[in-house]
Amino acid sequence: MLAVSRPGSELALRLQRQLPEATVFLPERYVPFSGADVKAWSGTASVLLPGMFARYDGLVIFGSVGMVVRLIAPLLVDKHTDPAVVVVDDAGRSAVSILSGHLGGANALARRVASLLGAQAVITTASEVLHTVAVDILGREFGWRIQSGAAVSRVSAALVNGERVGLWQDTGERGWWPEGRPLPPNLVCLAGLEQLPEARCQAILIITDRLLEQWAEGLPPSVIYRPRSLVVGLGCNRGATMEEIASAVHEGLAEAGLSRASIRKLATIDIKRDEAGLQAVARQWAVPIEYFSAEEMNGVSPMPNPSLTVRKWTGAQGVCEPAALLGSGAAALIVPKRKTANVTVAVARLDFERMAGE
Repeated sequence: MLAVSRPGSELALRLQRQLPEATVFLPERYVPFSGADVKAWSGTASVLLPGMFARYDGLVIFGSVGMVVRLIAPLLVDKHTDPAVVVVDDAGRSAVSILSGHLGGANALARRVASLLGAQAVITTASEVLHTVAVDILGREFGWRIQSGAAVSRVSAALVNGERVGLWQDTGERGWWPEGRPLPPNLVCLAGLEQLPEARCQAILIITDRLLEQWAEGLPPSVIYRPRSLVVGLGCNRGATMEEIASAVHEGLAEAGLSRASIRKLATIDIKRDEAGLQAVARQWAVPIEYFSAEEMNGVSPMPNPSLTVRKWTGAQGVCEPAALLGSGAAALIVPKRKTANVTVAVARLDFERMAGE
């Protein structure tokens, strides 16, 4: 939080009491009156702000919008890297989201600041004021990933401008739209992509863990979201390398037409906790590993492909298949056991309906 005046400093200190994690920068001449843990600055804000802009994810600046626009204009890069910037007037009446409203979180920050100060949040992004889908952050709270951002602006414009935009979702969380609020009237829900020609959509939103290679040339401008929907069950011989494990998973997913970006977690037997290759794959893909005991695995019924050899060495009738089922809560596998020289792989899709019920 950065203040440039005494009224702004008083507001910053008031807000600091409710946001103790925030760092507060006050003009040096007002610091002696604060009695709080703040950073004093002197000189001009134009010298101070570049360092703050590079260091912090969110900035709350007390002053006028015009002043802040002039200060930050030379520092702007793009919406993927610029921090959230919220401006609060010196009377504390408005908290204005002026930069990185969606991706950077300025809209949410403005609402939080306004709530704490008893101010009015001012949000001007089109999807917010028109109550339509915010394409660039759809599903972010669930960890969804956008496959490619090239068409985000085009699809966003289509939604805002009232063009027909298709929506197809075959997996992932369903709670991405506020309950009880009707979907935008120009958003056309599709039961499958084969309905696209008759739907006459100018753009489409797709929520799936499938690769869609057969549709690569036939889609209008599209944004494909990858929900974290897949659990990869793994078994491996002692000392299996990261490369062997990763290759086996890649091949299994590719054969089934599934995207690695949708992996939610890996799952295996607990005696593999110290397996370096598994740990390395999990780190590289930034996914957790869930471990199950042999007893838990043997409780899976029916066991898809029981193995006496596996039971001899692990105590479990199977590893990769029951691990995938236990980790996902699914009743069936979408990729049954695939075996390489040192690795076994199976894949299951999370049961999102069951998760929503819980």
